[in-house]
Amino acid sequence: MRRVLPLALTGLFALSACQFAGHDDPADKARGLDTMAALPLHAYVPDRGSDGAKAVGRAQWILGKQCMVRLGFTGFAALDTEAVASTDPVRQDTITEDADMPGDDTPYGVVDPDLAAEHGYHNRTPDSAGRYQRWPADQYAALTGSFRPGDSHVTHGHRIPEGGCLGQAMRKIYGAPPKATEVAGIKLSGYYSLALELWHDSRAQASKDPAWKKADRAWSACMRKQGFRYATPEKATSDSDWFGHTEPSEKERKTATADARCKLRTGYVPAVHAVEVRTQKAAIARHRQSLDALRAADERAVRTARKIAGHAS
Repeated sequence: MRRVLPLALTGLFALSACQFAGHDDPADKARGLDTMAALPLHAYVPDRGSDGAKAVGRAQWILGKQCMVRLGFTGFAALDTEAVASTDPVRQDTITEDADMPGDDTPYGVVDPDLAAEHGYHNRTPDSAGRYQRWPADQYAALTGSFRPGDSHVTHGHRIPEGGCLGQAMRKIYGAPPKATEVAGIKLSGYYSLALELWHDSRAQASKDPAWKKADRAWSACMRKQGFRYATPEKATSDSDWFGHTEPSEKERKTATADARCKLRTGYVPAVHAVEVRTQKAAIARHRQSLDALRAADERAVRTARKIAGHAS
């Protein structure tokens, strides 16, 4: 079972919503600030839906397909790489729960009472984390280099490369990955692990700021007046009552609606956003050289990916 990332990280690879700058309406202002793109570190975590990210995805599967054929999966010669380029591979017997988990792709949660009244806390953007493509166990192991106890690391007489064919492909596109790190108990070994780590640490620091705590108290007091007792919006979003359901309950919808209204009434989002922007800018200043190197590596990878796709066409 997948662990739940902190709210600040759940939508980092999602398509960024449009920013609504310059509006006087509190709801418009909240929506404009309640996007990953409105935070400074977003510049170091490319959108999955960007042209560059799509180019990398296509190149990864082009190289992955070639690798799978070399490993003896001859049927992969006919694989339509365009059809799988935006998918995440999962093993056939794996239960994927993300679609039914509460949460959304924003840093501060629900801010639209009408949307909350309809969907509760189940507001993830369709395909925001990519689509799943299921593969037989032997193909999945060869693609990803992920093994269960008893799985062979050899297929058709060939040893599966580290990270599988897709991991090998990413090394050819990006080069050697950075050292793995751990955030909230989750191992991050990707090329954006530093940015994700800084995002998590900045949120942890920001949430301890007196201004953030004041915003939490004001929101919580507003919720109590409506009969809901939560110390913070994140506590409301992650209430265990919302898990395991494909459709939100009436209680969930009412709670989420009150949550959104209280954020608007108390000015919650502008208050905490200002604190988080400040902590993220400080983190970027401390790690500017490493982050700039990360962004330059991403730009090189996109150029490499486009060359790979061009040669394959």
